[in-house]
Amino acid sequence: MKALARVIALSLFIFVGQSAHAVLEIQITQGVEGALPIAIAVFAGDTYTAPEAIETIVRNDLARSGYFNVLDKQRFPQMVVNPSQLDFKAWRDTGVESLLLGKIVKSTDAQYRIEFQLIDLIRKKRLLGNVIPAGTKDVRKVGHKISDLVFETLTGVRGAFSTRVAYVSTISQGTSKKYVLQVADADGYNARAIFSSSKQILSPAWSPDGSRLAYVSFESGNSAIYIQDIIQGTRAKVSAKKGINSAPSWSPDGRHLALTLSAAGSPDIYVLDIAAKNLKRLTSGPAIDTEPSWMPDGKTLLFTSDRSGGPQIYQVSVNGGKAQRLTFDGKYNAAADVSPDGRYVAMVNNSGNGFRVAVMDIQSKAMRVISKGNLDEAPSFAPNGSMIIYATADQGRGVLAAVSADGRVKQKLRLTEGDVREPSWSPFR
Repeated sequence: MKALARVIALSLFIFVGQSAHAVLEIQITQGVEGALPIAIAVFAGDTYTAPEAIETIVRNDLARSGYFNVLDKQRFPQMVVNPSQLDFKAWRDTGVESLLLGKIVKSTDAQYRIEFQLIDLIRKKRLLGNVIPAGTKDVRKVGHKISDLVFETLTGVRGAFSTRVAYVSTISQGTSKKYVLQVADADGYNARAIFSSSKQILSPAWSPDGSRLAYVSFESGNSAIYIQDIIQGTRAKVSAKKGINSAPSWSPDGRHLALTLSAAGSPDIYVLDIAAKNLKRLTSGPAIDTEPSWMPDGKTLLFTSDRSGGPQIYQVSVNGGKAQRLTFDGKYNAAADVSPDGRYVAMVNNSGNGFRVAVMDIQSKAMRVISKGNLDEAPSFAPNGSMIIYATADQGRGVLAAVSADGRVKQKLRLTEGDVREPSWSPFR
């Protein structure tokens, strides 16, 4: 699908038929060869009144990442709670190098203490130990937090299991459609509707603090950009100019939105001061300029333009000036998203084999295609930079997919029924 054509037509391939609160099912389609072997023991003691145990959540998180080979409980050589009980040789004989132990201690009627330790079975030492207080309804939150800590301890990369994903889905209502902007945990659970409409919803974008979403809605017939508080539910229209209002992107300080407007003619890049409501135009001319994305320093914007004859990524200072072309590899490069450290840019690339996600090193300009679809779009980096989520098609349905930045780990995220598009990965919280 041509990103620039989408801007002109303000439409995209929409799929129908899903439940607004359907769970995103995650399937690992490719993991890391030589993934880290680990065992997750049962968290013993007083249990939560929750449908899922903490160790199950941690086990699923780590296995889903593709970086860990989690030992099946049937192969445990012993049931153990305390490190003093460990038969280190028996555990090493299973091929496991690390073991997570935990217990749940009830402190009051509605409060618990979750104690856990990560043991290096090779060196016979504790790598991680902590206590997390929790309420009866905090089981998933605690499980994801423990997963984050284990992931960081063993890989050196901050875990992102406690983050969220925003996406747009559709519900079939006879001959009409209902579009739903939803937010779910990174593992697909706790999905909830943020906004719904009988008209299209596009381009959700998280504020840097994770409290608000900017998005495009056609509820009034023309495109308009809104900002919505995802906790309070309050929303405000921030741009409804004549013509195109699209592709909102938050500045790193959360005070500005970069966006695409066509009120003055061709689509161009503008920056909106949200509080003062002032607009600053950064590009002009007959070209189609769209899909702005901020560099982490807040001084530069990347955007898609056809000024060279076909869609390519350019960069321009937020103070204005001449734009510089950034991509030259392939006939089509669009929809840039910058990694949190500013070193890489993910984009949709077409070099003759379909529209696929590629990652380019900004310094060296070296580019690598990391997805294999024919219609992959809307890449969005995880806040730790390790994974990229994007929209694609699978067996005639719209699904999300995720791929590690190095291309070694691949996942599919399907709604239990229906289709989903327009993903955006949240910041840390």
